[in-house]
Formats: sequence, structure tokens, C-alpha cells
Amino acid sequence: MDQHQWDERYASTELVWTAEANRFVVEELADLAAGRGLDLGAGEGRNAIWLAERGWRVTAVDFSAVGLAKAAKLAGRRGVTGVRWVEADLREYQPDQAAYDLVLLAYIHLPPDEFGALLQTAVSALAPGGTLLVVGHDVDNISRGHGGPQDPRTLHRAGSVVAALPGLTIHRAEQARRPVLTDEGERVAIDTVVRAQRP
Repeated sequence: MDQHQWDERYASTELVWTAEANRFVVEELADLAAGRGLDLGAGEGRNAIWLAERGWRVTAVDFSAVGLAKAAKLAGRRGVTGVRWVEADLREYQPDQAAYDLVLLAYIHLPPDEFGALLQTAVSALAPGGTLLVVGHDVDNISRGHGGPQDPRTLHRAGSVVAALPGLTIHRAEQARRPVLTDEGERVAIDTVVRAQRP
């Protein structure tokens, strides 16, 4: 989906997703000491706001002005002030180098060359000792899971993400199941979760 399509999707409903942080973000990051965080592809801001509520100073980047406006409104309702909202295309955005204790890529699905370049951008933004968390729909989600993009070229495999992160220490790299409530009952989505650390 392009910027215009995401603007339309965000404008069509109160929240596309819930206001609560992604379950894998909570699992992997709840115990980290707060510092500077970078949320690449922040959407409606749920993960950035959750981090800010825990003391993080977050730069949240997305190319949808509509999504960011909703994020800022949600943050205001929750009394969150620790997020800087940045409208930018992730394929062009250049964060400060070695400046962040955490970089988050949650459900960013791009063609392989563009996603590989984004991973390198994310790694370059990590401070020594910083954590990178990548969460997204796994390629097996098409045949065995629910929802998400249906183009296998844009979906993740843990091994492929890890291969693009030479020099980082890998703490988790696996498929993970996530329950999804639908009108037809509970379904299961299959995601890729990779957590890595810069030495």
C-alpha cells in the first residue's frame, strides 16, 4: 500500500488496530531500561506511546500524516509527551547515527531490496549495546495463518532477517503465533520475531 492508501485506511475508522502495544513488543521490551527509541513505521503510534509511558524518549516515523495525527491525539488523551512524531518515507528517512538504544520495526513489509536497506538504516541508528526488534508477518502466514499481506516477497523469515544483520548478537529469531479475534471467531496469525543487539 502506498502513502495515499494508508491515509485512506487510517481515516476510515477510529483505530485500525487497538491502542495497546503489540504483544511481541511488550514481551521483548518490557524489561529494557528506558533510553532513546526509534519506531520506524509507527502508524497510529501504539508502540511508541507504550514505550513513552515507560520513560522512553521516542522518535516515531511514518509516511502517513493521517496516522501520525491519530497517534498524536491518542498520546494526548493518555498524557504522553515523550514522543516526537516525524512524517517521512522510511525508504528515504535517515536517522541520527548510533543514537538510539532501541530501534523498532513492527509490521513493515517492503520488497526485499527495500527492506534490506531499511534494516541497514535501522542498524546504523543503533547505539553500542542497543536493541533492534523486528516483528512482522511471516511468509508461512499466507498458507497457515490469518490476515496480513498476501505477497510472499514482502513477508519475513527469521533466517533472512538474521542474515541481514551480520555483527549483531541475536537473542531471538523465530516464528511466533499470535491470536487474532475476527467476526468468525479466533484465528492465528504467524509472525516473525527477531531481537538483536549491537555489541
